Amino acid sequence: MPFIPHTEEDVKEMLASIGASSIEELFDEIPSDLKTGALTRVPPGMSEMEISRLMLERAQADGFYLSFIGAGAYEHHIPAAVWQITTRGEFYSSYTPYQAEASQGTLQLLYEYQTMMASLTGMDVSNASLYDGATALAEAALMAVRQHKTSRRILVPRTVHPVYRKVLSAIVRNQDIEVVEIPFCPESGQVLLEHLEPFGQEDFAALVIPQPNFFGVLEQVDAMTDWAHAKHSSVIAVVNPMSLAMLVPPGEWGAQGADIAVGEGQPLGIPLSSGGPYFGFMTCKHDLVRQMPGRIIGRTVDLDNKPGFVLTLQAREQHIRRSKATSNICTNQGLMVTAATIYMSLLGPEGLRQVAAQSHANMLQLAEQLEQLPGVKRVYSGPCFHEVALTLPGPVNEILQALKEQGILGGLNLQEHYPELENALLVCTTETKTADDLNKYSEMLGKILKKYG
Repeated sequence: MPFIPHTEEDVKEMLASIGASSIEELFDEIPSDLKTGALTRVPPGMSEMEISRLMLERAQADGFYLSFIGAGAYEHHIPAAVWQITTRGEFYSSYTPYQAEASQGTLQLLYEYQTMMASLTGMDVSNASLYDGATALAEAALMAVRQHKTSRRILVPRTVHPVYRKVLSAIVRNQDIEVVEIPFCPESGQVLLEHLEPFGQEDFAALVIPQPNFFGVLEQVDAMTDWAHAKHSSVIAVVNPMSLAMLVPPGEWGAQGADIAVGEGQPLGIPLSSGGPYFGFMTCKHDLVRQMPGRIIGRTVDLDNKPGFVLTLQAREQHIRRSKATSNICTNQGLMVTAATIYMSLLGPEGLRQVAAQSHANMLQLAEQLEQLPGVKRVYSGPCFHEVALTLPGPVNEILQALKEQGILGGLNLQEHYPELENALLVCTTETKTADDLNKYSEMLGKILKKYG
C-alpha cells in the first residue's frame, strides 16, 4: 500500500501557508445539508499490519481457481517488466498530454502505440484510445453513419459479443440510428451470405464483422467485406488483437479491406481484475480520419528541425465546439495503453505469434479431450481460434458449480445470452494453460458427467 508521509505538523504548516485553519475549511463552499456528517457505520481505522492481515485472509478465502472462462476477457501471461515500468511515476500519474512541451515522453509512447496498432490491424491510422471495446464499437457505428450521410442503419450479426450489442444499442438508440441484427448458421456458427441477402436491397451505413465471433468461430470475413462494399457501405471489424498475430488483419479483408477496426485491448498486457479497467482501440482508413473520435498523436519537427510529438487531432468537445465534436465519451485510457505498448514491445511480432499459436493449440487439444467424454460435442463446425462452444449432457450451471468446487472455472453458460443454446458451454484456453491443466479439466469434467449417464 502507498505510504503517505504527511505528519500532523506537516498538515498544520500547509494549512497555515494558505491561510486555512482546518482541512474542513477547504470545503466550506459545499452547503452543509449536502455533507454526510459523521460516518457512523464505517468501522475505526486499522493499522498497516492489521489491514495487511485482513486482506491476506480475504484473498485466501477467495481461493485460487484454474480459469477456462474467456468471452471477451482473457488470461495471458504478462511479463513482470510490463507493470514495473507502467507504474513508474512518469507514467502512473500522467493524464492527457495537453502541454506538448512538457509531455514528450507520454506523447512518444502514444505515438508508438498508434504505430503498433495500425500495423497489427493493417490499417492506416490509430487513435489513442477509447474507453473499452464495447464503446469503441458504438463510436465506430457513429463514424460510419456520419460518413455515409444517407443511412442510419447498422447491420450487426448476433455472433457479435452480446454485451457489445447492448452497449451499441444503448448509445445509438436515442440518435435515430437503427441496429438491425443478423442471424447466423446453427451448424457452422457463422454468418453466411444467405443471411445477408435479405438486406441486399436496403440502404445501410455499415456491416459489423466480428473476428473471431463470440463463439470463438472465425467468420467468412472476405466474402462479408466484399458484400458490404458492393452495397456502398462501410465495414466495421470487431477483432481480438491477439488473434491478429495469426489471422489476416482487417485492413486486408476482401478486395479493399475493412474501413474501421475496433476491439478490446485487454489481451495486450492488462490483467484480469474484476472487470477492468480495460481500453478500447480503434484504427481506420485514412479517408475516415476526420470522423475518428479521441486523440491522434503526430510526429513533427520544431523550429530547430528537431523531432517532437504533438496532439495532431483532438475531436472532443474539450478542444472544439460541442456541435463539431465527434464524441463526448471517448475517454483516453492512457495507463492501460502504456501497459499494452510495453507488452507489445517486449514480445515483438514473433512473441505475439507464439502466444496466439499456443493458445490455439491448447484449444484444439482441450476440445479433442472433452469430445471424448460421453455426451460432449462441439456446437459449431466452423474453425476456431482459442474458444470453443460445447454441448454438455446436463445443466450447464449445475456442472459449472461442481467444477468450481474442484477449483476450476469451467467456462461461460451460453444459454444466458442465447436462449436457444440449451446446455451449451463456451470454453477458452490461452498460452497460460499447461498439459496438466487440460488433463485436470477433462478428468474432473468426466467424473462430474457420470451422474448424467
